[in-house]
Amino acid sequence: MFGLLFFILFAPGVSEFLCTSSDLEMSYTFCDSTAHAFTFNLTPCSAMNKSVWKAALTWIPRNDIHFLKIVFHVWYDGAKAFLWKELLCSGADDEYSVCGTLKGETLVAEFDIKGSRLNFPKGDYIVVVKGFSDDSENNMLICLNFTMIVKQDVF
Repeated sequence: MFGLLFFILFAPGVSEFLCTSSDLEMSYTFCDSTAHAFTFNLTPCSAMNKSVWKAALTWIPRNDIHFLKIVFHVWYDGAKAFLWKELLCSGADDEYSVCGTLKGETLVAEFDIKGSRLNFPKGDYIVVVKGFSDDSENNMLICLNFTMIVKQDVF
């Protein structure tokens, strides 16, 4: 079980392989039409893992990050399954290291994804992650479209 690390200017619309294992495949594309300097690493590469996934992100944003709202849209086998919104940076007393990153600076962040709390049934998932620099969700900083294929049920 392993994750792969990428750091290049990705061509828009081109699918980038993230990881594969006996029970999981993951890849992603950018939703917008601009190339990004971006790295994402996920370990372990398993839908059956009962521990925490470790994620590492390196990104050079094209805008200052004083305000950051993240929106997750999840589809399972073509049906909308989940919507979650989280305000990470508001400009005052922010607790996340991403907050305050300036345009052109290299942002490096590591975080946990609580995989042990989630059971993913076998099937195809699309996860669209959008980052906005305003609460009205008009000014998008980044948009990633993850494809996750769970190859077997966890039950």
